[in-house]
Amino acid sequence: ALKRRTRLQVSAALKEGRVTPTELCQRCLSLIKSTKFLNAYITVAEETALKQAEESEKRYRRGQPLGVLDGIPVAVKDNFNTAGIETTCASNMLKGYISPYNATVVQKLLDQGAVLLGKTNLDEFAMGSGSTDGVFGPVRNPWSYSRQYKEKSVPESHSEDEECNWVVTGGSSGGSAAAVASFTSFAALGSDTGGSTRNPAAHCGVVGLKPTYGLISRHGLIPLVNSMDVPGILTRCVDDAAVVLGSLAGHDPKDSTTIQDNFEPFELPNLTDVSKLSIGIPKEYHAPGLSSEIQALWSKAADLFKNAGAKVTEVSLPHTPYSIVCYHVLCTAEVASNMARFDGLEYGHRSDLNKSTESMYAATRREGFNDVVRGRILSGNYFLLKQNYENYFVKAQKVRRLIANDFVKVFRSGVDILLTPTTLSDAVPYMEFIKEDNRTRSAQDDILTQAANMAGLPAINVPAALSERGLPIGLQFIGRSFQEKQLLTVAKWFEKQVQFPVIQLEEVKRHDHNALQHQKSASFS
Repeated sequence: ALKRRTRLQVSAALKEGRVTPTELCQRCLSLIKSTKFLNAYITVAEETALKQAEESEKRYRRGQPLGVLDGIPVAVKDNFNTAGIETTCASNMLKGYISPYNATVVQKLLDQGAVLLGKTNLDEFAMGSGSTDGVFGPVRNPWSYSRQYKEKSVPESHSEDEECNWVVTGGSSGGSAAAVASFTSFAALGSDTGGSTRNPAAHCGVVGLKPTYGLISRHGLIPLVNSMDVPGILTRCVDDAAVVLGSLAGHDPKDSTTIQDNFEPFELPNLTDVSKLSIGIPKEYHAPGLSSEIQALWSKAADLFKNAGAKVTEVSLPHTPYSIVCYHVLCTAEVASNMARFDGLEYGHRSDLNKSTESMYAATRREGFNDVVRGRILSGNYFLLKQNYENYFVKAQKVRRLIANDFVKVFRSGVDILLTPTTLSDAVPYMEFIKEDNRTRSAQDDILTQAANMAGLPAINVPAALSERGLPIGLQFIGRSFQEKQLLTVAKWFEKQVQFPVIQLEEVKRHDHNALQHQKSASFS
């Protein structure tokens, strides 16, 4: 089926006239409706998307497509500003907010002719690792409804048991990962602060790229942690991730943290000889809670490189055990600062309680933010108190430098790429996931991914195999700063070797809106 093809294959079909942008857009919109029970989208911009597809069709008729993404349906996480389309961050605080401008990455996609299908679901303000804590309800992992998972996990006769057995997508970019995994879009944007693109990519069996900090503009991405936030890319193959990266990367005068040099898009070579490659296996990533299944897959992947001629060595990143605590302090401190802008005066929700300015502030934030966001604001402000600042925030910044230096030393020793697990286990059932609070879950789920954010390094999740339960398992490759081409080339070689299976999505007719009747469902605009 056309929907199961990659962006590269569909681009060829568009150029050859075997399918039109409008037909492609209509197929994706139809599929979004039939998979609405996944709750992957908060807003579907059907009318806008069809207009963009029509314009793309005219350009193809003239033989003047805007670029490699012209006519390609994409989705964007709902914490990127989009002109004319609601941006909510899955929060009551921003319900109804329509930005007057596009985020730079969104504008670059549109400038390339991409068709924006809509905005995807997430944890509120991207604070979470399951895409379960947004105001629009949790996102369901498409693999919950795959033949591979059902054959191994779900009793055939108990539909009620099956309904309770669906697994989470990971987060916080779970909606974007689910959109790509369920074939409703060919690429999607996420954000990655501590693993929020790579984590759901691993659980949903797609490629998830976190570029080097500063390579892609953050302008228009509603900030969580300014010093770590990076727009992430989710696709169904590594080649497609490279193409989207080429369209987005480069200097942006609206974001002073972006690189000053021009970025030259690249085409990934087909690596045949890995004998000159040095792969590092960080011993500290044998983290508590790492499943034996993932540990075995990690070892198998290392052997794959070794048997192909690459040099595989164990390396040490000694400050890794402190990274998750350090990340928690820095993350909440910046969250406390960033969330101060939501005061009920300029945009977003405003409480009707207006006895005084102070009471209006308090009521607005109490009504607008969920417990998770309020909890992080509280923690961050505690760490930033005058009497605590030196002992927590400053100390955490020093540890962050030590963590970044660990990576520098390893790469200077001759290692080209680090190979690690992305997650501790495969995706867990929703009912099991919510037994633990958001903070505990995030600490567990970010443990293998957040160090790359603190060091500002590029990292990518590549789907590697299916677990014994028939669910995706991904492995993570971490590269040198601004060496995306090398990172993606190695990832592409690995992708070709493992031949990850295509999801076999079963018929979804019986999973209608009743499956989400107890939740607030996504809306079509």
